[in-house]
Amino acid sequence: MRLGGALVAAWVILTASPAPAGHGTPVPMLTLEPEQAKRLLDGGQLPVFIDLRPANEFARARLPRALSIPLSDLRRRHDEIPSTGHVILYCACPTEEITAAFRFIVAEGYQNVRVLGEGFPGWVKRGYPVER
Repeated sequence: MRLGGALVAAWVILTASPAPAGHGTPVPMLTLEPEQAKRLLDGGQLPVFIDLRPANEFARARLPRALSIPLSDLRRRHDEIPSTGHVILYCACPTEEITAAFRFIVAEGYQNVRVLGEGFPGWVKRGYPVER
């Protein structure tokens, strides 16, 4: 892992509180497999993809209609995430980072967010469309 990524991961994990579910247990991360996300896209349901990768990676390629909110900006910019409709977070980062990001978003009151299983690499591996 890059040093910058490790610092961002540590920051997100240390500053994001898990959202309690019932009796103080953390909310499990809700995922959506790439095939399911592609079906939403193809079906016209138009999910909003939130790209948590660094801005330079977003500039090279991203999922259709994605919004760039780098992980390092998430605490400051989370209010840009729609609170309705399908919202799908993705990155190309370790599970701990995306889990902490998901838990932070849920703790902020979002109930419409899922994480793209296998992230950006899984989407690309399947040959699904990307924007450049």
